[in-house]
Amino acid sequence: MVRITKELKDFLDEKAARYNNPAFIGLDPVQVPHAYTGKEDIEISGFLSAVISWGNRASIVKNAKRMMGYMGDSPHDFILNHNDRHLRKMEGFVHRTFNSDDLLAFIGGLRHLYKNMGGLEGIFVKYQTEDSLQPAIHYLKKEFFSVPHLERSRKHLPDPLTGSAAKRINMYLRWMIRKDDKGVDFGIWKSIPPSVLSCPLDVHSGNVARKLGLITRKQNDAKAVAELDTVLRGFDPEDPVKYDFALFGLGVFERY
Repeated sequence: MVRITKELKDFLDEKAARYNNPAFIGLDPVQVPHAYTGKEDIEISGFLSAVISWGNRASIVKNAKRMMGYMGDSPHDFILNHNDRHLRKMEGFVHRTFNSDDLLAFIGGLRHLYKNMGGLEGIFVKYQTEDSLQPAIHYLKKEFFSVPHLERSRKHLPDPLTGSAAKRINMYLRWMIRKDDKGVDFGIWKSIPPSVLSCPLDVHSGNVARKLGLITRKQNDAKAVAELDTVLRGFDPEDPVKYDFALFGLGVFERY
């Protein structure tokens, strides 16, 4: 068990404050949903941006904006009202292993959620537990792919109950649920407390967490996320994932 020291907490608080500021928006895929003001537009643009958030960040932002362009920069209206002619314009889209077939599958999944399940927020409100959203990610995937889809597209939504760290979805949940006065995260899902969020864990944040002694598990998986959650909730039970800014900043910008 990690011993929580004042020095370590102060260090992480300082780093979180440094990177949790509006200047961060222009360096991150979170800039894509920041182009919108409508709740559902923010949700959908943020979700699709998060889903393709691996690799070069400039490429992520470029391709996320390209997806929004296909939707006439009105993602919620598009999800509800698109037709086959609109979908054909997406042929040839690719971001790493996420291609136009996957994009069509995700549009179908989102349409199902927004027509029948109360949208993305509805899934997480329904399946949140007292201390976690990880089971809700499992049910998101289950509902999302309850409509016709290609089997290959399933790999683009993780499942923590089968061991995934679900980094991109946990990042998305931070965007939607955390609320402070810094302006990076949106905090538009007010019925879910930030205390149940899990820190997005990837190679950068995982390496920093190990160097700081926050986690001991070598794999970046669901068990490592749970280990990190326990420690970060010890630092701040109400807002544990503010430390994502610290771990990310240390790993990506400071090469800690």
